[in-house]
Amino acid sequence: MLRRSLSTEKRSSEVPKGHFAVYVGEKERKRFVIPVSYLNHPSFQELLFQAEEEFGFHHPTGRGGLIIPCSMDSFLHLTSRLSRT
Repeated sequence: MLRRSLSTEKRSSEVPKGHFAVYVGEKERKRFVIPVSYLNHPSFQELLFQAEEEFGFHHPTGRGGLIIPCSMDSFLHLTSRLSRT
């Protein structure tokens, strides 16, 4: 289940239990709230490794989310596959 928050002001309170926020995009980033179960999938772990390689453990969002440095299309394709498993 992939969710996008409705408003900037409510973002921190819009993350339900069992989910976490990520920011996706190469230039313009969009916020998604995704299930923590995605962390168990090797394909998603590869994205996390890429995030670590690019940003280390200090992500420059200042918004309480993790930046995933990939294209929006790639992310949506991956999360679509993961939501069916």
